[in-house]
Amino acid sequence: MQFRITMCNTVQVLGLAVCLTPFALSQASPQDAPQPLPTAPAAPGAPAPAPNANPFPPSDPRDFTADSPTKQTVDDFLKASWGFDANRVWQIQAIEKTPVAGVSRIVVLVAEKNTPKQQQVQPLVFFSLPDGKHIIADAVLPFGSHPFEEYRKLLAAQADGPSRGAPSKELELVEFSDFQCPHCKDAESTIAKLVADYPSGHFVYQSFPLIRIHSEAFKAASYGVCVAKLSGNDAFFKFADAAFATQDQLTPEASDQTLKAAVTKAGGDPEKVAACAVTDATKATVNASLNLGDEIGVAATPTLYVNGRGLPLGQIPYETLRQIIDYEAQLDGITLPPHPPAPAAPSLK
Repeated sequence: MQFRITMCNTVQVLGLAVCLTPFALSQASPQDAPQPLPTAPAAPGAPAPAPNANPFPPSDPRDFTADSPTKQTVDDFLKASWGFDANRVWQIQAIEKTPVAGVSRIVVLVAEKNTPKQQQVQPLVFFSLPDGKHIIADAVLPFGSHPFEEYRKLLAAQADGPSRGAPSKELELVEFSDFQCPHCKDAESTIAKLVADYPSGHFVYQSFPLIRIHSEAFKAASYGVCVAKLSGNDAFFKFADAAFATQDQLTPEASDQTLKAAVTKAGGDPEKVAACAVTDATKATVNASLNLGDEIGVAATPTLYVNGRGLPLGQIPYETLRQIIDYEAQLDGITLPPHPPAPAAPSLK
């Protein structure tokens, strides 16, 4: 996962200290954490304590001093963010006023169902903003009973990059990517699996060149815009495959030749594409894609948005990624066709 500025994103998404995608919520300080009760040692040969499905201490009504958000709104938000994981349990422990008007401090206790009762749960803390649509954790994140709906509408209207899959945007998966980003190259195999597993999905490639750290990324994105414009979406994805395959040759000295070769492999005219790539109109298209990513909070590549829900592609196991997509479709009232059967294992004979 490549950061926009300088480094790879190592945020954990699916562990106990999970993020409300795409970034991790800040943890409460140690003094905020409920302390485990002392337990007597088990007698020799005694069975281990049974896992506890509700390991939380009682909440105190005096810790709910803020008028907004409501406890129901916070719970709806957590269900939208975490409900795909049936093993995760949580309790809203506090919604408190702060010295800033309209800003509330929210404390949530999180655990796994198989966590022993005596094990300390994880406290997470975030702050809701006066607009009721965002929270502050490690970043500004969408919030509410339907936290991803506004991003979903925005992407449906403005994510106009090359697309494949179903024409309907009922299930729309938008990838923000950079041709010079190694993690984006690695993620292409995951995208190919998703295209096969979700035939009713509308997949969009949205350029997000990390221009501060990748000298040839904007040029590569411009070539991609022109391949799609002059030769169509199918040609673009052939160009993308070729560009990623020769990514190590996207250098100031070799990028022109490398990108022209990728255009040729896609069946396009490299000279026409090169001339198109330097026009103001093409540059404006790439910049518009960058601005769209900025507007919805893309901070790293590759990031995949599933009906507006941002996911750090490449950090999530594939089966969990499918689980999240299926859950998001369920929340949005979408009936998905059965997944295609997995390929048969090769015979050893």
